[in-house]
Amino acid sequence: MNVGKSRLMAVLGAALCIGLVSLDTADAARRGGSFGSRGSRTYQAPRTTQTAPQQAAPIQRSMTQPAPGQQTARPGAPAANRQQAQAPQQQRRGGFLGGLGGGILGGLLAGGLIGALMGNGFGAGMAGMAAMLMQIALIAGIAFLAFSLFKMFRRRQQPAMAGAANNAGWSSNARSSGEVVYPEGFGRQPQAAPAYTPPPAPEVASHEIGVTGQDRETFERLLMEIQDAFGREDYAALRERTTPEVMGYLAEELGQNATEGRHNEISDTKLLEADIAEAWHEEGRDYATAAMRYEFVDVVRERATGAILEGDPNQRVQKTEVWTFVRQGGGQWKLSAIQEA
Repeated sequence: MNVGKSRLMAVLGAALCIGLVSLDTADAARRGGSFGSRGSRTYQAPRTTQTAPQQAAPIQRSMTQPAPGQQTARPGAPAANRQQAQAPQQQRRGGFLGGLGGGILGGLLAGGLIGALMGNGFGAGMAGMAAMLMQIALIAGIAFLAFSLFKMFRRRQQPAMAGAANNAGWSSNARSSGEVVYPEGFGRQPQAAPAYTPPPAPEVASHEIGVTGQDRETFERLLMEIQDAFGREDYAALRERTTPEVMGYLAEELGQNATEGRHNEISDTKLLEADIAEAWHEEGRDYATAAMRYEFVDVVRERATGAILEGDPNQRVQKTEVWTFVRQGGGQWKLSAIQEA
């Protein structure tokens, strides 16, 4: 009996989770999130207002790319790569026992042990190893002497003017790699190459502008017309009143509803409160961001039967959003971004 109850509770729990996930997906499809473009201020939070005292949600989807931040690393390989390249060298610097001295000591011990194992005793093995090291040292000394003579010969062959040109100022290699540069002259201290400072990212020139009473009436009218056009699934009306980017996002949401067999009916939109957060001009365009609190009827129906899936046709709901409008060359205002508040 207990096993049966446990299985029943597990099935009910799974069904409840599925229902919650479906409800959240439906709400997300109706909400649409924050999307669009606000020019150079796309990724800047608009000013808070009395209508929207809380900061608006950041734009999640936009065709406007964020301005690149200034680079702090010098040109060339990244700092992480440089550290990885320097790591093996630092590991090899282990003092006498970790360098050549360690190799010699290890060779002597190995030679003595091999001699002892072969019956010649530890001393005999060490003597043989010492003789071999003397031969190696002699050969290395001859090679070093030959290399020094060759280097001296090459230095004398170089013209004097080449040396003066190389020491006249910062060398290009030192300037790019950050190596220490020694200026010409006796007794001068080494100086580090100047740090690389990338040029600042170009800023978009913008200035604040005023918004007239006619502009405010236009924003209110666009709010009602766009809401109603979305509820009617009127693509032509939406295309006329929104930017191509916003139209693409709204069309995507409408297409998703149609694929799921749903129809989001929005009607009777009425503006309750609104104020202008900011308005500015940049690159031949005027932008205006307005916080708006409005009410409307929001119902989701099944396409095949018309049955109500969500909402109440006899109840109005309220919502606060931040809308940004744009116009070019004194033309018509169009919706360019929507942010949840």
